[in-house]
Amino acid sequence: MRTISFVPSLMLGALALLPATQAFADAAASVAGEATKSTDGAVIYQQVCQGCHMANAKGGAGAGVIPALAGNPKLKSSGYPVYMVLNGNGGMPWFGPMLNDTQIAAVVNYVRTNFGNSYTDMVKPEDVAAVRGPNPSMEK
Repeated sequence: MRTISFVPSLMLGALALLPATQAFADAAASVAGEATKSTDGAVIYQQVCQGCHMANAKGGAGAGVIPALAGNPKLKSSGYPVYMVLNGNGGMPWFGPMLNDTQIAAVVNYVRTNFGNSYTDMVKPEDVAAVRGPNPSMEK
């Protein structure tokens, strides 16, 4: 007699019903986690960004493509990296709920002034707050 197990297919079916946004939130939380208490852009980059964008910020390719931040002309507009860190896009998770405005400004400024980037218009926490919108849980 043959026994068929429906449990694996039921589990896969249940996973398909989970919202994709939860996966991104979980990924961001696992990267940022409780370890990120610093307001130093270099430290935040090392703790949060470096795992994907690499220590040299040149990104990589494998199961997906991680864009280079080194020499990236998209960083010319300070609003672009602020938006990306806050909200994510594609395979990049959002870090808005995990990092406060001061931390996001610090890491954006760090990336925009290192790795072959030399953008001198500094992002302020108020700039991040304006993009974030009202969110009392992540005050400076």
